[in-house]
Amino acid sequence: MIEISAPIYIGDVVEMRKQHPCGGRTWEVVRVGADIGIVCQTCHRRVLLPRRDFARSVKKFVQRGAADAGPPAR
Repeated sequence: MIEISAPIYIGDVVEMRKQHPCGGRTWEVVRVGADIGIVCQTCHRRVLLPRRDFARSVKKFVQRGAADAGPPAR
């Protein structure tokens, strides 16, 4: 489990620990708040995860979004 100490921005692309049923592992962050909204980069399925579950599931950041795209999540 990676401890997310860096802020999460809209546009971040992350690799998750478990593979999605479509075969994809990379997701783009599209919503930041109490829950984190992510979109599969393979099949474009949207998923809403509680922040705690998101933090447990992230393996690594593939690409960082723009810091000015929205307020950072803490």
